[in-house]
Amino acid sequence: MQRPLGAQISHMLKNRGVDVIFGIPGVHNQEMYRGIEEAGITHVLARHEQGAGFMADGYARATGKPGVAYVITGPGVCNIMTPMGQAWSDSVPMLVISSCLDETAATRGQLHQMKDQRTAAGTVCDWSEEARTAEAAYALIDRALGEFALGRPRSKHIQVPIAALEALADPAPAEPRHVCPWELPAEASLARFLSARKPMFVFGGGAKHAGLNARSVLARMGAASFTTYAGRGIAAPGDPLCLGSMLARPDSARILAQADLVIAVGTELSETDLWRSDLGARGDIVRVDIDPGSFSQPGALNICCDADVFLGWLAEHAEGHQPDTDWDAVEVAATRARWRAEIDAERPGILPVCEALQAALPKDVMIYSDMTQFAYAAKEIWDLDHPGQWHHPYGFGTLGYATPAAIGGAIGRGDQPTMAIIGDYGFHYTMQELGVAVELGLSLPIILWDNAKLGEIEDSMVRAQIAPNAVVAHNPDFCKLAEAFGARSASPSDLAGLQQAVRAAFDADGPTLIYVTPQISEQRVTPSS
Repeated sequence: MQRPLGAQISHMLKNRGVDVIFGIPGVHNQEMYRGIEEAGITHVLARHEQGAGFMADGYARATGKPGVAYVITGPGVCNIMTPMGQAWSDSVPMLVISSCLDETAATRGQLHQMKDQRTAAGTVCDWSEEARTAEAAYALIDRALGEFALGRPRSKHIQVPIAALEALADPAPAEPRHVCPWELPAEASLARFLSARKPMFVFGGGAKHAGLNARSVLARMGAASFTTYAGRGIAAPGDPLCLGSMLARPDSARILAQADLVIAVGTELSETDLWRSDLGARGDIVRVDIDPGSFSQPGALNICCDADVFLGWLAEHAEGHQPDTDWDAVEVAATRARWRAEIDAERPGILPVCEALQAALPKDVMIYSDMTQFAYAAKEIWDLDHPGQWHHPYGFGTLGYATPAAIGGAIGRGDQPTMAIIGDYGFHYTMQELGVAVELGLSLPIILWDNAKLGEIEDSMVRAQIAPNAVVAHNPDFCKLAEAFGARSASPSDLAGLQQAVRAAFDADGPTLIYVTPQISEQRVTPSS
């Protein structure tokens, strides 16, 4: 049956497996809301389009499904551009559908008018296109969903003129079927892989779906490994040859230089992975990625392939292989211990809190963190049981990510435990989304780390011999603020109290803000507490 195109889009998305849409309605996109309930889709009303975008991001990371957001023309698109940029840099499948004005060239002074909305959005996402007909809208949506499934999943934007949203349209066509062949290396490369004396793997977030095959390969080849922050949990817990997520330690270059073969899977080896210009590898380098744009290493063997397909192929061929590795587990353990001591010295007081918090959490918890010193330390020393368990705004590095992203994750995960970690300054960016968590009754602990300043920036200024300025802002009473929203709050005075507050928060029938300052680390607890 014919419906207005705005309604048909919701029905199409439902038929393609979309169950949740995040957004805010307005007069320009209200036609997109006509079909949401009729299609059987749940809509989550954010308090700001930035929050809607981060929720869609968090939902996508938790479920593996595309996170979809509806926003209005002009300011709505501008407000969601920061989450779009975050999703683009971190390979998150986010689809933003907005309205747009029917024309902008001949008329000035229209509500929500921008000079070039499509191009503006296109600067922070994979692509931004305008659909002027129903057929174009359907084709672009299927293009976005197909690229999420087959290629590197990055944010997309589709805008539809208001008149087109209002016009009657036929239903969307049947869903297309996609088949994508992957490239696998030649047998000669396999022989080189299996003959390496000190093979080293570097696993990134693009390999998080390949954990089982990754662990098989490491065991069968006797290989050492690093992970990026986004790749934590890929190597098995307690793997004696895993050096963890400490690529950013300057001394990691020395370890990588010892390897006669480095295979980097699902990682760009970007600035935010290494914090230096050179990986440090001196042996053969292999890059495995679904995005050819990531192949920038001079002299590397580049394999355009899905991580799980490649690692499954390698695990199969390595079955029965007797590893004769030159890596020393004792040396690896000593190196990790030395690096951990460095982190404790650089960020005093944080590691004891990490240990106490880690001991109090259920095994299947999913964590969303923000740009805060607590998370910077935790990302290096907090080992995960499985990949995809901790999400962070790695590439774009946006403040205010954790709270709304955790809300999106909690919606996607249902009864499974989800938690946010955010700093005092970042909480200001999206604190209003706490109302969404209250409204939905989400059992969401929000750890608010308050060092009363922009601590990382202050430290950077000091290192640069700049007198610190503009790094201290007036904070509210965060506990009273949370209670004003209808949330619970806790302000534990010691680490045992922190553990108790976190456990209680998972059992609550709404969100709990848990206020923590660096002084809490003065009383330590053992991991078994």
